[in-house]
Amino acid sequence: MAAVFLRSNMTYPFRLGATSYVVPADILTNVRYLAGKVLDVELVLFEVDDGQNNLPGKAEIAELAAIARGCDLTYTVHLPLDLRLADDGFPRHASLDKARRVIDGTLALNPWAYVLHLDGKAVLNLSDPESLLRWRDQAVRALELVGQWAGGPRRLAVENLEGYPPDFYDPVLERIAVSRTVDVGHLWLDGCDPVAYLKNALLRTRVIHIHGIEGRDHRSLAKAPREKLKAVLDELVRSEYRGVVTLEVFSEVDFLTSCAAVKAVMHADMPSPEQ
Repeated sequence: MAAVFLRSNMTYPFRLGATSYVVPADILTNVRYLAGKVLDVELVLFEVDDGQNNLPGKAEIAELAAIARGCDLTYTVHLPLDLRLADDGFPRHASLDKARRVIDGTLALNPWAYVLHLDGKAVLNLSDPESLLRWRDQAVRALELVGQWAGGPRRLAVENLEGYPPDFYDPVLERIAVSRTVDVGHLWLDGCDPVAYLKNALLRTRVIHIHGIEGRDHRSLAKAPREKLKAVLDELVRSEYRGVVTLEVFSEVDFLTSCAAVKAVMHADMPSPEQ
């Protein structure tokens, strides 16, 4: 089945990507499997505690860099925790400590983007203006700090989350020149129109996550209604989006069937080579 889509993404305007957990193995094995099939791999680095550390070591980073050089591959890096300052407003918080460890360990890969969540649960349902303003100030400060470690705020890509209003992060994003990650699956899950969202967000978007919904998210795009998937991909083509589109699924079957779904939509209206 892999031969069906092998390097077919070269005809797409965007860089089709996958996660580092497609086959049941470590990150390096997954990247070896995906090299030549996609143009970006999202390194999912959620386990960076002592005893549960999937952050690649120096030798693995060197091999990941060599693989990337050999096949026009880039990496996006998903930071492990929702970023926030400590409760007293000072930088020392586990999410920032872990973010720095991940960034320091992966900067040699020159990542396309560092994907991150902002922790806004404490104020999500509050109407108190003072609390909202304090949270926004702290969110901007957290992004400033992490942006310094990453080589500039544009390297950071703030992701929209399910259960949050679509414009929840806008007051923060207006104050700092970070990029965005648009998670189409999260928008589908919340009943929002991702095409309308993309029209407003795409100029600052470095990464798009896309996955199907069937009871839960991160399922194969074969589970997404074809017309909804086509509307999103048509908008990316119309806008000449040149960033990364990550198939954010976590099994080989879901990856293969998602690739097939994207190819079916993208190539449906293309003339055959004989025409």
